[in-house]
Amino acid sequence: MKRAVVLLSGGLDSATTLAIAKRDGCDCCAISFVYGQRHQAEINAARRIAGHYQVREHCVFTIDLHQFRGSSLTDTRIPVPLMQDSEGEGIPSTYVPARNTVFLSLALAWAETLGVHDIFIGVNAVDYSGYPDCRPAYIEAFSGLANLATRAAVEGRKTYIHTPLLHMSKAEIIRLGVDLGLDYSLTVSCYQADDEGRACGQCAACTIRRQGFVQAGVADCTRYRKDRHVLRKV
Repeated sequence: MKRAVVLLSGGLDSATTLAIAKRDGCDCCAISFVYGQRHQAEINAARRIAGHYQVREHCVFTIDLHQFRGSSLTDTRIPVPLMQDSEGEGIPSTYVPARNTVFLSLALAWAETLGVHDIFIGVNAVDYSGYPDCRPAYIEAFSGLANLATRAAVEGRKTYIHTPLLHMSKAEIIRLGVDLGLDYSLTVSCYQADDEGRACGQCAACTIRRQGFVQAGVADCTRYRKDRHVLRKV
């Protein structure tokens, strides 16, 4: 059985990516990151998902991106924008500088120590917020880097970066996850979920997630806070 490292945030996309890797016959190790984000709800979700799928190993890596500031996900002085405030503003304040580069680099290092040559990440270039490190060109460039930067690559053992969700809409991702038996109630996608993992219902992540369930024709199992604002019609 081929082994793989899967980046697991605890959100909808990463959980679906893990389900895909399992479907494809991979013996999965999951890696999650505590990076100074606003809440621990996603990490708690990642632990639930890793347990549900009985991954071989779940590494929760701590790195403090909070000290760099500049992102509303790591700097509590910057408010998380609502969906309507994010539209048309270019790259939103929820962008965390170089986050996927940091995460993929650590996943690459761990994979090399495990003797693993396949890394799965749930980046998406369709229903996303304009983050530069979710684009196909970025993944292609990092794949090239990965195969220059390690002893394994120099010795002829190529690393493959798998992005099964890259060109899928949120609705397509959800339908696929449902077909794979994924329980999306295990996941948390909200940028500002509370300690119990309940979503705000207002941020871009919540809105894109909710639109995906509506467009997929699947009941939304997301747990929302009682004080959430009424979302715009989708």
